[in-house]
Amino acid sequence: MINKEILARIVKDFESWQVPELIERDIKVTLDLPINRATAIIGPRRAGKTSLMYSLIGKLIKDGVKKDRILYVNFETPKLLEADAFDLESLLELMNEISPPKKNDKNWLFFDEIQLVKKWETGIRSLLDKGNNKIFLTGSSSNLLSKEIATGMRGRTISRVVLPFSFNEFLKFKNIKTGKYYSTVEIGKMHGLFVDYLKHGGYPEAVLHKAEWEKIINEILEVTIYRDVIERHRIRNTKAVKLMLNQLIRAKEFSVHGFFNYLKSLNFKISKNTLYEYLEYFSDAFVFFPLYKYSPSIKITDQSIPKMYVVDNALISSISSGDKGKKLENLVLLELLRRGYETNKSVFYYSDRTGEVDFVLKEGSKVVSLIQVCYDISDYVTKKRELDPLLKTSGDFRCKDLKVITNDYEAKETHNGKKVVFVPAWKWLTS
Repeated sequence: MINKEILARIVKDFESWQVPELIERDIKVTLDLPINRATAIIGPRRAGKTSLMYSLIGKLIKDGVKKDRILYVNFETPKLLEADAFDLESLLELMNEISPPKKNDKNWLFFDEIQLVKKWETGIRSLLDKGNNKIFLTGSSSNLLSKEIATGMRGRTISRVVLPFSFNEFLKFKNIKTGKYYSTVEIGKMHGLFVDYLKHGGYPEAVLHKAEWEKIINEILEVTIYRDVIERHRIRNTKAVKLMLNQLIRAKEFSVHGFFNYLKSLNFKISKNTLYEYLEYFSDAFVFFPLYKYSPSIKITDQSIPKMYVVDNALISSISSGDKGKKLENLVLLELLRRGYETNKSVFYYSDRTGEVDFVLKEGSKVVSLIQVCYDISDYVTKKRELDPLLKTSGDFRCKDLKVITNDYEAKETHNGKKVVFVPAWKWLTS
């Protein structure tokens, strides 16, 4: 337990805390949940989880909530490193003692790096059970990944995922306003910014400090690999982890069996089960999102070879120049996640003898949209290769919403009696 005077100082210090200027995120978080649950803000390292907390606090103050009913605590503060579940209750008691609440007042509690608090789950559940406490949590460390904040409070949390900046958020940072119509000059400027975003991605710190981009991204990679994967899971075969990371970023599809044979040819002694575990570790750390083939049969979907997508294009560019088509496809998947689609629940890929459809979107049991991604559609052979599987799959799944997302080509065309919309990526990302 922490000394009561130290905890009181934490509460009092927040009285003079000012909300910093921030880029408003497009992430929707319900501040006053109608159910008695904590909100877990989860996501990869350095994506802006703490900044989102600050924004929520700012919104509460703007909406008229008195600051003495709000408390933000970062448990990475050295004086709080020995905090336990009892200290969470003590913080609330001191908050109410210093500024007694009026009848029906709510307390808004924001706990950053909550995993550092011993038996934090017990403390948070106790605070929820007391009623009138609105609780927001974040966490990310080698001891507990932010995704586990949600599972540690199973049934008592609502999760909101924070990814690096979307293109819309990237434009906000650049003070660029989006609209329905654009001049020729504005279109050129928008496309130029998109090309920058396509390559450099949207990690907030890297966008803010463009000159230090390479250093920042390499640091994120190192911390993610070593703390969230190697140290956390006590992995000794660090070379195999690094090789897997490179392969996952570079490859369009990833087969554990194929990678196992590759390592075997290099005289690595490692089992397939261990490689499956490594793959899960990367997924848990929000580094990769595996996408499986769509099939009405769940078994066929689960056994398909996944396509691998990276949490931000910056990680692709840091390891390989990569082709622009791969980066564009990666952006589209990330945007679909931001729009509420979930891998292997509502978004899949599909392939058969005619070719592949990059994204199959589902609502319930119905396929509602098919999306192809092609950076340059100007070549006739390329266009046919993209359209053939799209049109056939449209018939197979009785889906009429057909899109091809491109670098700069825009049109509405009819092929085999079916309407296909071609849309530039920058326009689709801002729609």
